[in-house]
Amino acid sequence: MDIKNRLEKSGFTFSKRYGQNFITDKNFLASLAEKSGINGGDVVVEIGAGAGTLTAALAERAKKVVAFEIDRSLTPVLEETLAPYENIELIFDDFMKSGDISERVGPEFKVVANLPYYITTPVLFRLIEDTAVMPESICVMVQKEVADRLCALPSTKDYGALTVAVDLRYRAKKIADVHRSMFLPVPNVDSAVVLMEKRQRKDISDFAFLSRLVRAAFAMRRKTLVNNLISAFSVSRADCESVLIQSGLSLTVRGEALSTDDFIRLGENMEKHIR
Repeated sequence: MDIKNRLEKSGFTFSKRYGQNFITDKNFLASLAEKSGINGGDVVVEIGAGAGTLTAALAERAKKVVAFEIDRSLTPVLEETLAPYENIELIFDDFMKSGDISERVGPEFKVVANLPYYITTPVLFRLIEDTAVMPESICVMVQKEVADRLCALPSTKDYGALTVAVDLRYRAKKIADVHRSMFLPVPNVDSAVVLMEKRQRKDISDFAFLSRLVRAAFAMRRKTLVNNLISAFSVSRADCESVLIQSGLSLTVRGEALSTDDFIRLGENMEKHIR
């Protein structure tokens, strides 16, 4: 029985509240699992199991899949779809309220997910900032607009706080485009798949402080970096300008013009002289 019939048989109805759009193409899902770099020794966390189609594709390759799903009405569908697999742990819970992931899966894990559009950014920020142990890699299917932001370059319209926050910790690259017609039901936009592989950073002493700095830099895009930093850190203009000069930055520069390395250098000088 195909997934569409399985959903109809269970009486399932799609929820706008949860932003549910499922992919049923097994060949595409198998290719996605392969491109995500999953192998037989990996523990994989999936956020949003949906109908279990991606979950099953991951289970074919991984040692274990821990899949979160918030919608309990999918229980009969998931039980049937995932019945052949013994290496799947299904957790009916809100991922954003589920506590430290590493306590459930151990210190080394990878994340693969078809993320609902409405919660994409909060989930990504939680993965890269709030967990005690960051995933080895994160492979997400997201709205194309978000994929463009994740992979953007400085001084472009898509470049922002999320871009830098990811680049501080991961190397992001788009690995597939996904036309809207592949989803059930069909959304109004196309999607893309982005793979983020963890960097081995030794040049950042305080990620939390640097994350705060990055958010401040993009708080109001029309304002100069100096004005945003003055507002966020309650420092004098003279001190703030001194730090920018020490960091080799123009006093009129805006946050979106800074590269990740610029932010790292600025963060070091901010910690020394202002914090």
